[in-house]
Amino acid sequence: MPEATLILFSLIVLLGSLVQTLTGFAMGMLIVACVGALRMVDLPTLAAVVSLLTIINVGLALRGKLGQVDRHLFTWLALGQVPAIVVGVALLDWLHGNAYRALEATLGVFTLAGAVSLYFKPAPWRHVAGRLQSWLAGSAGGLVGGLFSASGPILGWFAYRQPLPVEVIRATLLMCFAITTTTRTLVVGVGGGLTYQVGVYAAVGIPTVVAGTLFGRWLTPRVRADQIKQGANLLLGLLGLIILVRALAG
Repeated sequence: MPEATLILFSLIVLLGSLVQTLTGFAMGMLIVACVGALRMVDLPTLAAVVSLLTIINVGLALRGKLGQVDRHLFTWLALGQVPAIVVGVALLDWLHGNAYRALEATLGVFTLAGAVSLYFKPAPWRHVAGRLQSWLAGSAGGLVGGLFSASGPILGWFAYRQPLPVEVIRATLLMCFAITTTTRTLVVGVGGGLTYQVGVYAAVGIPTVVAGTLFGRWLTPRVRADQIKQGANLLLGLLGLIILVRALAG
């Protein structure tokens, strides 16, 4: 792998880990969208790497915040996530082998739609979502988490509709990402997908994730998370458009 490619990958990971620590989501989506737009690595390998890196980010970002997790909401989201992740990984493998352009187009549409939906601040609901709503949201997030290791747009949109303190929403989202990435890594590992290439990119990205997460924790009380979120959404929208146009153009 060219040294320049690894350096660029590290910079992208730094951006993703920093944004996720500040907002509670977007690391996976930013890394997948940036690297996917540049076509630096195939999507199955990229998704496996992102899962490993997100585990590190979530572990660091959750230190001292486990007590802020809304356990009822998290439980039903997780129950939807786990089986859907398995389906998402299987779908990714099939599309990669049989319809790669369709896979890229799907990533472009998902990234663009996610950016548009998250750009507008959702009005909180009057009551916290019930079991069925949470399970359905978890299933949708798990499916795209299995596909792209990037469930942030769906789970983020759903979580920020809850009438809960922002700190609780962020902690609950991080726990959901812990479930997504851990489950996905186990599924991919059993299928033999944790290759040497995955290991190299993960080894390069892990120190960057640590640095970005720790810096993000220091910045959290000093910046406005909503402005960071809007900037990330704008970037995601541009990247989604690039990926979609490139996929359609061949």
